[in-house]
Amino acid sequence: MKRIDEIEARMLEIRSILESDATDIDLDALETELRDLGDEKAQIEKRRSMFESINIQPRKADPTPDPSQEQEFRDFGEFLQTVKYNPHDQALRAKEMSDKTQKRFMNMGFGANGGFIVPEQFSNQIKMVDDQAAIFRPRAQVIPAGDPPDAAITIPALDQGGANGVYAGVQVTWIAEGAQKPETEPAFREIKLEPNEVAAHVVVTDKLLRNSAAAGALVSSLLRKAIIAAEEDAFLSGNGAGQPLGIIGHPAAIQVARAGANQIAYTDVVNMFARAKFGGRLAWIGSQTCLPQLMTMVDAGQNLVWQPNAREGAPGTLLGIPFLLNDQSPILGAEGDLILVDLNYYLIKDGSGISISMSEHPLFTQNRTIIKAFWNVDGQPWLSTPLLARDGVSTVSPFVVLD
Repeated sequence: MKRIDEIEARMLEIRSILESDATDIDLDALETELRDLGDEKAQIEKRRSMFESINIQPRKADPTPDPSQEQEFRDFGEFLQTVKYNPHDQALRAKEMSDKTQKRFMNMGFGANGGFIVPEQFSNQIKMVDDQAAIFRPRAQVIPAGDPPDAAITIPALDQGGANGVYAGVQVTWIAEGAQKPETEPAFREIKLEPNEVAAHVVVTDKLLRNSAAAGALVSSLLRKAIIAAEEDAFLSGNGAGQPLGIIGHPAAIQVARAGANQIAYTDVVNMFARAKFGGRLAWIGSQTCLPQLMTMVDAGQNLVWQPNAREGAPGTLLGIPFLLNDQSPILGAEGDLILVDLNYYLIKDGSGISISMSEHPLFTQNRTIIKAFWNVDGQPWLSTPLLARDGVSTVSPFVVLD
């Protein structure tokens, strides 16, 4: 390597000076420089040895990398290895310099946490969710990151609150021929969505990190589960302060008082059903601690409502509507242990994709590395109040919560 050659040449020059009979030289300064050069040489050789041990060959730095070369990583594990052991790798820098998203972060004041944007194919694998893995994201209205990705956006929504009525202030009248047409305007309000940063970290051993396939599979699986859990919790009960605004406690949610404390009765289920906004894709979401109540729930005639007999498993529907267990739901007896929702009325705004940074310093003596992943997201219900029925008195909502 060129730098090694330069160091060795300078060290040879210093030794020659020290061995000479010259008296007008600063011996202490030369000896200090010699030690520093020796330390630098040792560090370079150590890194080169490390690259060779994990079969990653250091690539020459290119000050103007070609964006077309952003292909390089065979799997997510190789990307993680390169971030740790060779952060000046051409493929990483090409991605960083050519990705317009990264430039926009810097223009918007983001990016203080540093890190490398995960290539799209690996980011999609990590954030990939389905109906079985997550509840909210597959069923909600998801707004893509867009341009710029983390900027706030406003979404119009009809305002049916107060005197606006069921048609949000629009008055419908029959007009006789030649009569003046009345002026009427719908009442609108705006919902603001601004993706907030959320971070997760995992600690792995350096030995595992050197195994590209194993590290990539394990870390991507752990991050996927952590991301799903964090989002599910925030979309359900987040307070909106630096995080999404959840359904539980939201003004648009209708709270149904339960018949008995720490219990779920058949009348509770019926009352919730009667307040739901129909016409969409309703689903029950409940805590696993609710199962004993649901499976032994009886109607007025003491007939089992949900569990017909002991031979069959727990049914997948309640009153014909899918029932979904959620680990993030409150325990039995707490507000929101059972909710009836149409998540098509919940908005999710994605921001910048997943970025990765690493640090070994806190756990250096333990041969462990901290991997930090951070991304941006926001969410909240698409309503400000329950929907006023045509009678002008009763209300329904796509969010019904057992109080």
